[in-house]
Order: sequence, then structure tokens, then C-alpha cells
Amino acid sequence: MDLSVLSVTELNMHIKDLLDSDVLLMGLAVKGELSNYKIYPSGHHYFTLKDAESSIRCVMFKGNASKLRFRPDNGMVVTAVGRVTVFPRDGAYQIYCSDLLPEGMGDLHIAFEQLKEKLSKEGLFDVSHKKPIPKFPETIAVITSSAGAAVRDIIRVLGKRWPMAKVVILPVRVQGVEAPPEIAGAMRYANKYKVADIIITGRGGGSIEDLWAFNDEKVARAIYDSEIPVISAVGHEPDVTIADYVADLRAATPSNAAELAVPDQSEQREMLYSAEARALHAMRKKLSEFKLRLSDIASRRVMKNPTAYIDQKRLELDSVGNSLISRYERIINLKKQEYVRYAAALDALSPLKVLGRGYAIATDESGKTISSADSVQIGDRINISFSRSSLKCTVNDVAAGV
Repeated sequence: MDLSVLSVTELNMHIKDLLDSDVLLMGLAVKGELSNYKIYPSGHHYFTLKDAESSIRCVMFKGNASKLRFRPDNGMVVTAVGRVTVFPRDGAYQIYCSDLLPEGMGDLHIAFEQLKEKLSKEGLFDVSHKKPIPKFPETIAVITSSAGAAVRDIIRVLGKRWPMAKVVILPVRVQGVEAPPEIAGAMRYANKYKVADIIITGRGGGSIEDLWAFNDEKVARAIYDSEIPVISAVGHEPDVTIADYVADLRAATPSNAAELAVPDQSEQREMLYSAEARALHAMRKKLSEFKLRLSDIASRRVMKNPTAYIDQKRLELDSVGNSLISRYERIINLKKQEYVRYAAALDALSPLKVLGRGYAIATDESGKTISSADSVQIGDRINISFSRSSLKCTVNDVAAGV
């Protein structure tokens, strides 16, 4: 039996030709669990698709991978759409995937939940980051399609509720691959040039595919970075997008966004009328109180005869003055009597009284009273004081006491 001798390359190429010519393998869908999922710097995705008993290698090139709306992860059950062929260099067959379809929820729903979780962890939805909406905005920027019904609804409601506000339309596409960068760019433009006090961005209702531009990460980050407060108005009330979570305020519809952006002129007018009525009532009440007070003051005696009050106070002052004078005169008389009494007592004790009765006082040269002959000696000089005169004497003899 003659055998054909083939090179490895020839064998691999032959197998490749066989696989490439198989109609089933040229376009098929294989369901399995993702494993060993890796994204290379080139942008190509490499992974393994497996079930309970087998596995097969898969690759998705950058061009197809960039179209995925969700982030594939290990353990996720998907359906891989593509073709089976051999990579001649390695001799290994694998699925060249053109698309991945997640099981259960659609890829858009999974992408929505994945981005929602990612941005939530980063804090883009935190209430603390929400900016207050100005009560009386002067200019409102509307970022939406210039041809859609949403912009007409917004302009109509704004014109009815608060015609004093200026409306600036920043037209963008709100659907398709070009929409997210245009919306994000318009958001940056509005902030860079401070074109408005409030930004309303959104569009009318539609399918999840129609609204997908407002689930884009670039749009979400542009809203988060906006220094101007942003009201999101995407779709109908049940529709919720990532933009709604990031925005400072979410509106159920574009019309509702306009209602939230500005006050109602009719309500404000009623408030002003009511405030005016309350002010007039308060003013009249205060005037009545002042009139009563003025009437009361005018009826007082002091107002009818102003000098009577002064005269009364003069009489009171005189009375107080006389009372003080009488009191101090009594005090002075009492003090005089005490003085006379103390003077008489001192006079009774005065040595001069004794001298006046014929007695004398002997003192030594230092002025010390001599009370006994024993305190002097012969030859001492002493003074003898009388009531009106004195003598200077010398002791010649000291007589013994009797």
C-alpha cells in the first residue's frame, strides 16, 4: 500500500480545507460556558467554551469584539456564533467567533447592568455629588436631536411655564454609533463656554437599542463631570438609562424635564399676589396698632400740658432736697452734742484743771513727770510747772518721805 507522505503544513492545510468546505462548520452557533477569558493588547479576545464533558478553543478578533455591548466574563453561559477552522501554524482547530450572545437576558441588558455596577462602585451615582437645580434659570441648554418630538415638547413647555428663560439648542444625534461622542461633546462644550444655567439632555421613547446612546460610558462620565446641573429626560417614564442615574435630576419624559427645570409663571404670579395681599394685611394691622398707640400717647396728661410733668418733677426734687437737708442737720446736731460731751470729759481730766487749783507738776529735763522724790538726786535740774508759769530749779536736798 502506497502512503502519501505529507509535511505537517500540508496536513494542516488539508484539514483546514476540509473544515472550511463543511457547510455546517462554516456558520454555526455553539452554546457553552466561558473559561480562561483573556483580552490581549492587540484587542483580540481568546477564551475557551466548555460544557460538562468537552471544551473548544475560541478567538474573537478586535473588529468583532469591539461590537460587543457587554463584557464577557468567566463562568458566563453564552452562545458563540462563528465558524470552525484550523490555525495551520499550531494545527489546532477552534471557533472563530463573530458574535457572543449571553444566555437569559440580552446582551444590551447585561451591558447595562455591568456598566451600572461599575459606575456605581466608582461613586458616579452618589447623592452627595448631585448639584441643586436653580429655581429661576435664565438660560437652559437642550442637548437632543433638533428634528425629534422631544425638543418641540421641551420648547413648548418651557415657553408656557417660564417664557422669560432663554433656550439654547445644542443639536446632536441621539441614536447610532455617532450619538454618544456627540452628546458627550455637546456636554463639554456647554460647560466650557458656560452657555446655560441648566442642561436638559435626552430624547423621546423607543426600544432599548434606540435609547442605548444614553447608556454609553462616555455620556455618563460627561454628565458626571458637568459643572452645570443636568436633568436627564430619556424615553417614557418606565425607561431608565445610565444617564438617569448619573444626572443631578431625572425626569420621566422630556416634557417633565421642562417642568422640573423652570417654575410655573402662573403659580409664581399667584404666589406674588398672595404675598402682596399678606403684606397689605400686615401693613394695615401694623398701622392700626400705631394709631391706637398714638391715640393713647396723645391722651396722656404730659402731652396735653408738657410743663406739668416738669413742674411735678421740680416739686419732687425740692421735697427730696429738703428731706436731705433736714436729715443732715439732725446728724450735725447729734455730732455737736457728742462733741460737747467728749470735750467736757476731756476737760475734767486735763492736768491744767489741777494746776488751776494751786498744784504744780515737776518734770525732769527730758519732760518726764517726777512722781516721787526717790527718782531724783541732789544736783538734778527739774522744771516746776504752774497753771500760768514754770520754774527751773536745782535739787539741793532730798527729804525722806513722811
